[in-house]
Amino acid sequence: MDFTLKNRYTLEDLFKVMEILRSENGCMWDRAQDHQSIRRNFIEEVYEVCEAIDTDNSELLKEELGDVLFQVVFHAEIEKEKGVFDINDVADGICKKMIYRHPHVFGSVTVSETEEILDNWDALKMTEKHQESATDTLNSVARTLPSLIRAEKIQSKAAKSGFEWPTIQDALRKVREELDEVERAISGDGDIAEEIGDLLFATAKVARFAEVDSERALEQTCEKFIRRFSYVESAAEAQGKPMNALSLDEMTELWNEGKTKA
Repeated sequence: MDFTLKNRYTLEDLFKVMEILRSENGCMWDRAQDHQSIRRNFIEEVYEVCEAIDTDNSELLKEELGDVLFQVVFHAEIEKEKGVFDINDVADGICKKMIYRHPHVFGSVTVSETEEILDNWDALKMTEKHQESATDTLNSVARTLPSLIRAEKIQSKAAKSGFEWPTIQDALRKVREELDEVERAISGDGDIAEEIGDLLFATAKVARFAEVDSERALEQTCEKFIRRFSYVESAAEAQGKPMNALSLDEMTELWNEGKTKA
């Protein structure tokens, strides 16, 4: 094996490690992987980076960024073996994209505020991606995004074409309308899944008006639910009872008590 162990490694060393792992004398597991087999690994590593950011843990962030970088190198190595592209082609592509989309830095375009930069970015992206219509920009939003994030991005792009409620009150009325349709669907008049989807989409619209990240808001609510659920369970145990021995009214009472403590 042509590799020298060191106290500190570089990007070039990472590329070499990847080549060795995928080589005939490398790792059987790594050799067996393809894009699809490690797709989920990539997703999980990105979420772990987000957790490191949310917990403001720099040491963990360094580690998790390394895991994401490894996934990038892994996918690039698979394509290199096919003779399609390599990691340098990846770097070349992103450098060219960033230079192209920052004409106010690398070119002669003058801007006075962030909004202009974002507008220019969107216009340049449409040209670059050969998007000829507003619908093309909506279709360009990745279908693999978490649904609330995707909804927000789709709504933002639609709004650039003027397809937007005038006020947040109008958006709230749409939420109430969709809730009514969910109730009717539950009673047998309509598709429940479709109507719940419409309700969630309308709620994401209200979040946009309020400048609230709907995905983050739901994440925080999930954490809050766990804290309060834990309070109810602990309070039940303090009474010498398993949680499922409590009546719904008893659990609700403890839940409301936990609102001030968890």
